[in-house]
Amino acid sequence: MDPLTSMAASGLRSNLESLDLIANNLANVQTTGFKNDSEFYSLYAASEAEGPGGSDPAQMPVIETNWTDYSQGDLHQTGIPTDLAISGAGFFTVAGPSGRLYTRNGTFQFTPAGRLVTSDGYPLQGSDGKPIQLDPARALTVTPEGELLQDGAVVGKLQTVTFKKMSDLSKQGTSLLRFNGPDDAVGPAAGLVLQGRLESSNVDVAGSSVRMINVLRQFEMLQKSILIGVDMNTAAIQQVAKSGA
Repeated sequence: MDPLTSMAASGLRSNLESLDLIANNLANVQTTGFKNDSEFYSLYAASEAEGPGGSDPAQMPVIETNWTDYSQGDLHQTGIPTDLAISGAGFFTVAGPSGRLYTRNGTFQFTPAGRLVTSDGYPLQGSDGKPIQLDPARALTVTPEGELLQDGAVVGKLQTVTFKKMSDLSKQGTSLLRFNGPDDAVGPAAGLVLQGRLESSNVDVAGSSVRMINVLRQFEMLQKSILIGVDMNTAAIQQVAKSGA
C-alpha cells in the first residue's frame, strides 16, 4: 500500500473511533452524572508506510488513548429525598457485583428491605464499608457532610471518596466507575452532599455537535484522498504498460 493510501486509511480509522466517542457522548446528554469522553491523538510510524526509495516511514495518525472529563455538571433540584448530588470533588461508593464501584449519579431508591440502591440495584455503601440500611417508612435527612438522619438521630454516613489519580478510573457502563489504582490512593471526598438534587451530564452539546461535523468533513476528505491515490496508481500502471508496449 502506498504512503498516501496508508495515511488516509489510518486517518479514516481514527475518525471512526472519534465518531463513536462523540455519538456516545451525545446519546448520554440526559444521563445523570455522565462524564464526557474525548481522545488523545498520536503519530505511528510503520514499515509498511515507508516512503519512496526506502526513505523514512510516513507517520500515521492513531488514537493513543481516551480520557474522561470529570468536571462537575449542572446541579438541578428534584425535591426527592433519595436523590443526592455532590457539589465539588467526590464520588458515591456502591457495592458492585465484583467489587466497589463509584458514581456521580445520585439517583438512589429504597428497596423493600430498606437499602438505598442505584438504578441498577447496587447498594450504596456507608462509611463503615457496609450497605446503607434505613427504615423506608421514616423521613430521611442527609447533611452536607453525608450523615444520614431519621427522626433527628444519626443512623449512618455515606462513603464519599476522591482519588489521587483520576486516570486510574475506568468506566463500567454509562455512570459507574471502577478504580484501578492502589487502596492508599483513595481518600475522603472534599465535596458536599446535597439532598434532593441531581447532577446533569457535563457533555457540551453544541461543542460536541460542531466536533462531529468537523470529523465528518475530515472523513470525507480522507475518502477523497484514497480515491485520488487509487486514480494515481491506476494512471501510473497504465503509463508503464504503454511504455512497455
